Amino acid sequence: MAKKKTITNAMRILNAAGIKYETVEYEAEKVGDHFGEEIAALTGIPPEKSFKTLVVRGDKTGIMVTCIPVADEVDLKKLAKVSGNKSAEMTHVKELLQLTGYIRGGVSPIGMKKKYPTYVNSSALEHDTIAVSGGVCGCTLIMKPDDLQKATGCVIEDIVRS
Repeated sequence: MAKKKTITNAMRILNAAGIKYETVEYEAEKVGDHFGEEIAALTGIPPEKSFKTLVVRGDKTGIMVTCIPVADEVDLKKLAKVSGNKSAEMTHVKELLQLTGYIRGGVSPIGMKKKYPTYVNSSALEHDTIAVSGGVCGCTLIMKPDDLQKATGCVIEDIVRS
């Protein structure tokens, strides 16, 4: 019997909006510190086109979402500045499910419990398509950066450490 194709909340939202995407499924291993880079290697998607989703708390705006290349680190000072905060800090991994509806390793910028301000690193615009989490470990979405912007209302800025 054929494996049932994964359909996630993120995919339902994209389908309803008529936004095109492709999926890449893979066997998820243990989620670790370099999980995004491991996924890039597993899927054959270059790390600069594979974007991880991080959840951050601003001192004024509260919860925010960032998407940055898997090999990069978010620059919390740059993010605070572009988001109208004085400071920003990473949320604790224990908060992810409650805040987003997603677990670590499967956090998609699309289809969270609430619509949070979302910031995507400007390097996304250097590529025709980028990869983001599909909403579960083992599923990646390939889409145009403009389509990610349509789906999330994200702001595209330089938010990674140089």
